[in-house]
Amino acid sequence: MGNLEGKVVLITGAGGGIGSATARTMAAQGGHVLIHDLVEPALAALTEELGESATPLVADLTDLAAAEQLWNDAWAVKGRIDVLVNNAGAYPPAPLDASLDEWLKVWDFSLDLHLKAPAVLCRQAVTAYSAQDDGGIIVNLASRAAFRGEDPEYWHYAAAKAGVVAMTRTIARQYGRNGVTAFALAPGYVDTELNAQFRDTVGVEVAAEQTGLGEVAQPQDVANIIAFLASGLAKHATGTTIDVNGASYVR
Repeated sequence: MGNLEGKVVLITGAGGGIGSATARTMAAQGGHVLIHDLVEPALAALTEELGESATPLVADLTDLAAAEQLWNDAWAVKGRIDVLVNNAGAYPPAPLDASLDEWLKVWDFSLDLHLKAPAVLCRQAVTAYSAQDDGGIIVNLASRAAFRGEDPEYWHYAAAKAGVVAMTRTIARQYGRNGVTAFALAPGYVDTELNAQFRDTVGVEVAAEQTGLGEVAQPQDVANIIAFLASGLAKHATGTTIDVNGASYVR
């Protein structure tokens, strides 16, 4: 695993399972983590745990102006950001039998949170990293759903995450010579609250049976890979999407 000593890392959705595990892992390697979530209470325990290694930031990423302001607020903490981790997410259903207005509301929410807000933050990152002598790293959380598709009520999620993959590839291809490297991660089922509805209604065992390992991923499994990418040791893997799904979907 690489060393993040002195690196400044912005992690969105850090109050959740993957985000908090990533923040702990990066702080343990010497990084200063700028931890974001929708509301401050979601970050309280993590902020106390990490102490001086973390700075909490709050923003509603479905407000795209607030997404831009989040970058500015995060930058102001240390005067730089070395790594951006676009991790924030939600998983609301959009039933096919809902009214068109209600169905589209979920689509708008999902696209804003999962694709447009990351795009705004990536836009800021590309601009800033291009001006830094040592560039910077972007890690975007996509999903297995971008490639395999998703359950009937979650077209919006699959579509947004496919957009994240395409955006990441474009950034890598077009801005690598400016010092920007970009990666996407495509997790399958991870044992977090994001998947609480599946866990509580279908069961983790069903998800585990779909994997080649016979078990589902834990947040730390994803955090380890994010931290490795953030270390800079995978420079020539820029543009790639790393599957983290226990071989439940092999491309």
